[in-house]
Amino acid sequence: MSPSSGCARPGLLRALALGLGACLTLAAPAGAQVRIGELNSYKAQPAFLEPYRKGWELALEEINAAGGLLGQKVEVISRDDNANPGDAVRVAEELVSRERVSVVFGTFLSNVGLAVTDFARQRKVLFLAAEPLTDKITWQNGNRYTFRLRPSTYMQAAMLVPEAAKLKKKRWAIVYPNYEYGQSAAATFKELLKAAQPDVEFVAEQAPALGRIDAGVVAQALIDARPDAIFNVTFGADLAKFVREGSTRGLFKDRPVVSLLSGEPEYLDPLRDEAPEGWIVTGYPWYSIRSPEHDRFLTAYQRRWKEYPRLGSVVGYASMMSLAQAIRKAKSTDTEKLIEAMRGLQLESPFGRITWRALDHQATMGAYVGVTTVNLGRGVMKDFRYIDGAAVQPSDAAVRKLRPADAMQ
Repeated sequence: MSPSSGCARPGLLRALALGLGACLTLAAPAGAQVRIGELNSYKAQPAFLEPYRKGWELALEEINAAGGLLGQKVEVISRDDNANPGDAVRVAEELVSRERVSVVFGTFLSNVGLAVTDFARQRKVLFLAAEPLTDKITWQNGNRYTFRLRPSTYMQAAMLVPEAAKLKKKRWAIVYPNYEYGQSAAATFKELLKAAQPDVEFVAEQAPALGRIDAGVVAQALIDARPDAIFNVTFGADLAKFVREGSTRGLFKDRPVVSLLSGEPEYLDPLRDEAPEGWIVTGYPWYSIRSPEHDRFLTAYQRRWKEYPRLGSVVGYASMMSLAQAIRKAKSTDTEKLIEAMRGLQLESPFGRITWRALDHQATMGAYVGVTTVNLGRGVMKDFRYIDGAAVQPSDAAVRKLRPADAMQ
């Protein structure tokens, strides 16, 4: 990696906090013509986004080592969006107008991703939403310029609902962070579980603000509601607090929990031996996946960073590789040509082959569903299986009803 345009020296790059106006330019040789913009909430969500950055940096290094794109080395200009929709739009505008990037990728929080989705529509620039999960990015608020990598809230809820229905529990409680992602996940889970199990009842909902959960109050409220089972959508520090308070108060005793994202090492690792036993989760059991694609990625990642990957690592790597594949296919960085290249694009990712659906611009990247346990003092997933994202999409007719007509062009 090398600096350019007056940015910090290489030895300082990782030590610098990425403020709104920070400059991080990677692999930027003189005269580079392929310029890619990236923005994300590095300061606000470091557990996921530090591995994510290492993932796309690894991909970038591999791309440039193989000769770059369009005969040029590739330059990524990265900014922090402060986990704020308004700041994210200003950052995206700076990347497009001042830095002259051809495409933009990134974002983490769903409300931030939606803001950049609208920016992409207005400015007619291609945006690859790497991480935000709200269904609106590819459906209700979708547009022809926006594509999304990770399986959405609908897709991940659809992976978990069959397991929830097998429990045959009637009274459910739900806890979720009160912003777009949490609201979307809770609503989808209720809809899909009601369809699978018509007699289900939802007897309690707790929706604390993101990053400000009063876990003791939440746990006690759920205990008082006496649910038969719990659906959890909290993550990060909120999840850790919820697990600890719930375990202390006996909330999870003889009460199954179905939980989005909780098998991801970003969120399971910090709990160590306090990790919950028996939760049904989506996640990333990197330590037990056996496939040629994942083996190659795992070896390269550990060689480069001297640590194991997290799910963010896979997301960052696959995002960068998807853009590179699209540019190769388009033989151009022209927006319209890239849109056509992205539609139906196929990529051999660490999770196997994924396809970027032409219909709604959603990738078919899947997720692992399994059960949490503690092994050698740390939380892990067991009894897991990979579910292809293509298997948990609604029908094409249903998607067409949700997606704006002009986004189908």
